[in-house]
Amino acid sequence: MCGIVGYIGHRDAYPIVIEGFRRLEYRGYDSAGIALFDGTDLKICKTKGKVADLEERSDKEITKTGNVGIGHTRWATHGVPNDVNSHPHLSNSGDLVIIHNGIIENYDSLKQELISRGYTFQSDTDTEVLINLIEDVKKQENVKLGHAVQIALNQVIGAYAIAVFDKNKPEEVVVARLGSPLAIGIGENEDEFFIASDASPFLEYTKNAVYLEDEEMAVIRFHKGIKVRKIKDDSLVPTYVQELQLNLEQIEKGGYEHFMLKEIHEQPKAITDTYRGRLLRNEAIIKMAGVEDNMKKFLNANRIIIVACGTSWHAGLVAEYIFEDLARIPVEVEYASEFRYRNPVITENDVLIAISQSGETADTLAAIKLAKSKGAFVFGVCNVVGSSIARETHAGAYTHAGPEIGVASTKAFTTQITVLTLMALRLARAKGTISSSDFRQHLLELEMIPKKVEKALESDSIIKQIADIYKNSTNCLYLGRGYNFPVALEGALKLKEISYIHAEGYPAAEMKHGPIALIDENMPIVVIATKKGHYEKVVSNIQEIKSRKGKIIGIVTEGDVQVKELADHVIEVPETLESLSPLLTTIPLQLLSYHIAVLLNKNVDQPRNLAKSVTVE
Repeated sequence: MCGIVGYIGHRDAYPIVIEGFRRLEYRGYDSAGIALFDGTDLKICKTKGKVADLEERSDKEITKTGNVGIGHTRWATHGVPNDVNSHPHLSNSGDLVIIHNGIIENYDSLKQELISRGYTFQSDTDTEVLINLIEDVKKQENVKLGHAVQIALNQVIGAYAIAVFDKNKPEEVVVARLGSPLAIGIGENEDEFFIASDASPFLEYTKNAVYLEDEEMAVIRFHKGIKVRKIKDDSLVPTYVQELQLNLEQIEKGGYEHFMLKEIHEQPKAITDTYRGRLLRNEAIIKMAGVEDNMKKFLNANRIIIVACGTSWHAGLVAEYIFEDLARIPVEVEYASEFRYRNPVITENDVLIAISQSGETADTLAAIKLAKSKGAFVFGVCNVVGSSIARETHAGAYTHAGPEIGVASTKAFTTQITVLTLMALRLARAKGTISSSDFRQHLLELEMIPKKVEKALESDSIIKQIADIYKNSTNCLYLGRGYNFPVALEGALKLKEISYIHAEGYPAAEMKHGPIALIDENMPIVVIATKKGHYEKVVSNIQEIKSRKGKIIGIVTEGDVQVKELADHVIEVPETLESLSPLLTTIPLQLLSYHIAVLLNKNVDQPRNLAKSVTVE
């Protein structure tokens, strides 16, 4: 959510910032802006709309020279999306400029105090309040910019990742973070520095990066390096430089029309990468250091609490079935956004599993901190190495899905389920709740899943034809039972996210408790009806739909006959164990949503109003 890009060094800053914006477009935004300093003048250009709109406007309004630049893609919080509310924001003097991700919760009281001191405001944003607060501190305390930023941040309540520049001190940029990610790229000879919300904007220039922790700030000085300090007490923090493992190829489209389609097709490899080194079928063992090192915590747990949001929450629901079925451990799955405010009962004997693709989801991070304060053991499942959740949890496991750029998660879902399945199997083996033969069968089937996903992807042309038939539908139902109920929820979410068609997922048995009233000849119903599990019950549900003239799209096991006779359309997936079926049944639902959105000319990778990482409440 929002994106920060900055540069100070010997190159022209403008192309670096603009290209960095393109790499961060997946985060979701509604406006963009840039500030450049050429040694004499501070030039600002900003606009509502996309990065392309900013480029067009900057061609007309500013000269694009300067070795210092900071830019921002904004996702509106305080103040509607428009040119004035876009970042960067200037202080009243025009000397200081800021870009900011996050929310300053006490901005109104700070604003009133500043107004009483004679400050005026052009925008409705909390960010303009922050830059004027910094300027006021700088004047009142007669301190340097870095110290002014530190004092000001100790007065604010909220979350932020900021970059601040003073045109009277053109050799430095001050950055800080609390609850929003911020990375600093370091040039080969420390003669240039890059600032970004994640490492993708500066991958082509350097593989060395410093990730700020919460409540840390850094003063970046051209030719002099970085000094990192604690915001609260001004103490120096050792600078830890990480070598990045990402490469440019991973964050490019690779010949696909959209990132989402690329990521759907990357799932066989992503699943393989997720279990590689962990699933050792020939030895009949699962090796996961985060689980192994904390086995007593898991085995002695009264229950497992899973917290997540969106697609990750759906993965958590699948995990609930897996953990309870295989490991016989009670599981509760919670929306992180509700959990943190509900005053939940948490004890030292609880294990909390936090799931997040980005590892930066604000509500999930808050839930982690709450659980830790109550003494619970917290285990993280995320994709981004070095993310906030990876650092905040006691232990965890990475999904190794690779960068996921499309806002609508696909490979995140299947790799999260893969990790959670491995965990459940390992715990089941330790508890003795699964036989040796069943354990080996699960390992064999899980190892075969990537090939079966490839087979499921071969239905793409059939799915595209079905998408063309139903692209103008205004509503859609998704039904599933058991392990595939969460898949129905996820399929409905995908359709909503990228095509803007209203869709709902339900347990198939709940259809007669309300949703059946919606069914008519204009209502497409996607039914997950694989042979394993509750097949006969689902067939009965299909017959109920058919008698009310509903249009049925069946997701069935290869070779199915019974559903094929009843459904208007069928999409086949390979047969597997019931517990692993979500890894296959979700594939056609991802493709169906994708093709409908493309046929409707929607922005598949950047759907309206959505952000990849929800880093504010």
